[in-house]
Amino acid sequence: MSIVPMEAVSGQTRIRGRDTAVAAPAPLAPRARLLPALGAVYTAQLSRARVARIPLLFVATFQSIGIMVLMRGVVDGGDEARAVVAGSSVLVVAFVALNLLAQYFGQLRASGGLDHYATLPVPPAAVVLGAAGAYASFTVPGTIITAVTGSVLFSLPLTHLWVLVAVIPLAGAALAGLGAALGLLAPRQELATLLGQLGMSAALLLGVLPPDRLPEPISYARDLLPSTYGVEALARTFGPRPDWAAVGFDLAICALVGVVSLTVATWAYRRAAVR
Repeated sequence: MSIVPMEAVSGQTRIRGRDTAVAAPAPLAPRARLLPALGAVYTAQLSRARVARIPLLFVATFQSIGIMVLMRGVVDGGDEARAVVAGSSVLVVAFVALNLLAQYFGQLRASGGLDHYATLPVPPAAVVLGAAGAYASFTVPGTIITAVTGSVLFSLPLTHLWVLVAVIPLAGAALAGLGAALGLLAPRQELATLLGQLGMSAALLLGVLPPDRLPEPISYARDLLPSTYGVEALARTFGPRPDWAAVGFDLAICALVGVVSLTVATWAYRRAAVR
């Protein structure tokens, strides 16, 4: 019959010469993997923002439809009509994924909400991607409604609107990453709000207006805007014979910009969380 020391049973170690017992520290929980953590953050953000963001989504949709109605009196058809409808549709994505996400992360940083996420065993990329994905998901119905309404208003074909399946997530990723980076890098909450609104205004002016009517220096700035390539890809599909190679090229650039912007946003989250 073997005798087991009391210290081994109780999980405590006794320091020689003292009567007090010191409990051994419990091991920390393993860090969560990226995909399960991403799903948890996405679900939490989606349920949290559902009530507060739906009215703003209606505002973004009605804003884009109103712009198309105003432009209907100036633009008759052709390439200009395609640019107006495509730009107004992607504008819904810019309003939610860029403007609102910049405000959200700016408020989260100012209120100390990043400290809560920093204490969780969640990878930084899961926090950024989960929030960006949740906000981008709200743009799906508004973008589809805007594209269908604009196509009917300007007598454009509805045949290839299925390309929105690629345009919405890719443009949403690029704009959401940019919005998150602006909100996390801005030193003040008010500045994050201002930068988000300026970004949405740039998407409005440079995306909705036909590129042929823009001055040449501004057209170069248009090429630097992430949403431009989503607008170009959607506008090409309204033609009688879409150039699918050019559409794929625009979507590939949009995807590349999305990867870069989300990477920068993840770095900005790490930088803001440790301060």
